[in-house]
Amino acid sequence: MSEELSLLSPAKLNLFLHITGRIGEPPHQGYHRLQTMFQLLDWGDKMHFTSNNSGEISLDMPDIGVPQEENLIVRAAKCLQRGKHGAHIRVEKRIPTGGGLGGGSSNAATTLLALRALWQCTHTTEELAGMGSELGADVPVFVNRHSAWAEGIGDILTPIELPLHWFLVVKPDCQVATAKIFAHQQLTRDSTPITLAAFFRGSTRNDCQEVVRNLYPEVDNALKWLTNFGTARLTGTGACIFASFDDKAQAEAVKAQLPEKWAGYVAQGVNVSPVSKALS
Repeated sequence: MSEELSLLSPAKLNLFLHITGRIGEPPHQGYHRLQTMFQLLDWGDKMHFTSNNSGEISLDMPDIGVPQEENLIVRAAKCLQRGKHGAHIRVEKRIPTGGGLGGGSSNAATTLLALRALWQCTHTTEELAGMGSELGADVPVFVNRHSAWAEGIGDILTPIELPLHWFLVVKPDCQVATAKIFAHQQLTRDSTPITLAAFFRGSTRNDCQEVVRNLYPEVDNALKWLTNFGTARLTGTGACIFASFDDKAQAEAVKAQLPEKWAGYVAQGVNVSPVSKALS
């Protein structure tokens, strides 16, 4: 007997990103140690899950240049799969690839949460987050379903209540490779750790931003354009940039002026993930 579940797999913004060092011991040796604030959005991909007893995981989504067996969605499903558990997963993709909005990580986390419900698994949220951390550093925040202050490699999370701003997210016509940015010689890797109070005072930046804008002229041009309307910042290590606004009308008014060569998305920040609300 099959059961169906549809969920919004949300995007995220990094409101800031400081790289404070590198980890010298296993299991994350060589990873960068960081501080960031994950802001979840009320916008993202739509995912549709149908459970079955086939023992197979099938995936229907636009080609993102990754073989299906390596796709984070399939890998996440196989973390939970036992016996005859099977599922067909269809994704309506809206979060751009290589944009720094966490699309792949969000899809993986949403898959873990959806299939836990459909397959009636007994794994705790903490156990799912542990599985997620093996798939990617950003997966746990989506599993925990709350905007959060993050440290470590992004997996030490403290849920935070943030002001519910509206955001215009701009995607220049390029993709940014995370590995390329983290390996770059000019990347700042010794930022002094800050406190939560310093974040709320605005004493932050994105340490990857200057490297990205130097390597990708389209990102630099988009940042210059968006700065005319507010404080513009890169999210994560991706190509997308954003600015915050007090209300939706302001964000939409700026989007209406966006050059046609760039994509734009208006979304509201949320503290609790739409996945959490749907599953409750």
